[in-house]
Amino acid sequence: MRISNTSILFAAVTIFTFTLQADVVTLKNGDRITGKVVKKDGDKLTFKGDLTGDITIGWAAVQSVSTEQPVTVVLPDGKTVLGQIATEQEKLEVKAGTATQSAPIADVKAVRNADEQRAFERLLNPGWGDLWAGYVDLGYSLTRGNARTNTLASAFNAVRATNSDKTVLYFNQVYARATINRVAAATAQAIRGGWAYNRNVSKHAFLNVFNDYEYDRFQNLDLRFVLGGGAGYTAIKNERSRLDLLGGAAYNREKFGPQDPPQTGVPAIAELVRNSAEAYWGDDFTFKLNGTTNFRQSYRMFNNLTNTGEYRINFDLGLATQLRKWLSLQVTASDRFLSNPLVGRQRNDILLTTGIRVNFAR
Repeated sequence: MRISNTSILFAAVTIFTFTLQADVVTLKNGDRITGKVVKKDGDKLTFKGDLTGDITIGWAAVQSVSTEQPVTVVLPDGKTVLGQIATEQEKLEVKAGTATQSAPIADVKAVRNADEQRAFERLLNPGWGDLWAGYVDLGYSLTRGNARTNTLASAFNAVRATNSDKTVLYFNQVYARATINRVAAATAQAIRGGWAYNRNVSKHAFLNVFNDYEYDRFQNLDLRFVLGGGAGYTAIKNERSRLDLLGGAAYNREKFGPQDPPQTGVPAIAELVRNSAEAYWGDDFTFKLNGTTNFRQSYRMFNNLTNTGEYRINFDLGLATQLRKWLSLQVTASDRFLSNPLVGRQRNDILLTTGIRVNFAR
């Protein structure tokens, strides 16, 4: 096959033009990467390479960087400048019109492309109705034959995160009913929900307050009301993962109702109210497995301070794979362990669901 000189010239011009339009990062080890600067945040540079996709580079490893499109640069004195950037003799120069400003590369606080700057400005003074993101889960299963069963599970989670705080609302429920030999009865009925609020006090530390509610018919739990607060520390935070460690104190009020309906072979239960102080500790961990799948884990240990030796454990796992921007498949597991249940009741209540997830953002 013969390739004409015109084709070769066209390809060369195309490659040359594409290269001219690219941002360029040169590392101290001599590597040269072309693509687009996304942001410089802290001691990391996020760069979208032409061949590599999004990559994270240590800022200390950068020898030089240049952009074809204007970016926002935060200089060492906190001043913000919009312009094209280039480097010379370990200084970063920002050209805005006919003016040029420079600063040592190592001292530049932040660099953001247009999309990152818009996202940053949106976080500065948002309204209470802004920045909410979350999901609604729905799962349903049934059997038909000698036994007829129906199980419905749903969940709701909404998060509003800004530069200074984070608010979380959460709710999940399960209801199951079975009919065997024309006798129908509920086999599962539980509701869990609440809210939490974190206030940042430094880059890694935050204060935390939360309020949990729980109902479980087959544990005879009419209502568990928990109000607590404490502090947290972000041990890991990067593009793919985040680990928060938490601890503090809480007040727990549990109201157990009389057995309804009475069960053969199970001791009758009168109404019981238990109040206790608790110390809690735990973690929240999220990890992005790939571009579409996310993993989430949450753990809380509540040690009873009023009746020492008794405790509760809340443990949650979740895995979601995105099919569309608004739609995912999910599987979640939620375990609630109580060391001192009522007589005749199990200590563990495990809720396992799978189904669709509808994502939303504002």
